[in-house]
Amino acid sequence: MSHLTIVCVLAALSPVWGITVYTDRELHKSVGSHVTLYCSFWSSEWVSDLTTLSWRYRPDNSREVISIFHYGNGKPFVEKWGQFRNRVEWIGNVKNRDGTIVIRNLDYSDNGTFSCDVKNPPDIKGNPSDVHLTVYDRVPPVGAGVIAGAIIGTFLGVILLVVGAVYLLRYIIRQRQMRGIVLSKGASAAEKGRASKGKDGTPSKGPVLYATLDQSKSLKFSSDKKKAESK
Repeated sequence: MSHLTIVCVLAALSPVWGITVYTDRELHKSVGSHVTLYCSFWSSEWVSDLTTLSWRYRPDNSREVISIFHYGNGKPFVEKWGQFRNRVEWIGNVKNRDGTIVIRNLDYSDNGTFSCDVKNPPDIKGNPSDVHLTVYDRVPPVGAGVIAGAIIGTFLGVILLVVGAVYLLRYIIRQRQMRGIVLSKGASAAEKGRASKGKDGTPSKGPVLYATLDQSKSLKFSSDKKKAESK
């Protein structure tokens, strides 16, 4: 598929894709702190004064939905009533596709789901994105299970490394011992071979020579004896 074909397909599909909104999925904060609710979006259309952005809140175990922030006609509007009165701050920039707000002085009653919804006419098809906020007396250790798992994994890794090093060391020592035995046997065989040869490298003939001399002496003595008797 050529580059021109891909561009044409994307251009044809862009109106169908609609607008896409992104937020965090889960946030944990402590009482009295503040939380930053990030919201960004992607749209196939240019951002203009017709772009609207809103934040809504639904408490846990409730179906009631409360509007806490709205952006339209190029201006932000913070709700002046309800439980979030004077606690919501706009820090986003719609032109940069950023709809982030901050909620200060959190309380347990703020537990719930916050939804960010964006419309960018004519791109109005899309779903809001939700982030759930949980407020604690103390924020639980982030990733405690992950940290424990990492510690255990590191400990097991060290053990495996030590065991592997021990086996490797034993293997090297065994190989050296085997090599020493082979060399020792070879040296013994060489010594025996040298002992069975003369200085000139030929097999030693000492015993055979002595036996021949002794036999010659015996024959000569016997011959002399016979001559004496014959006289």
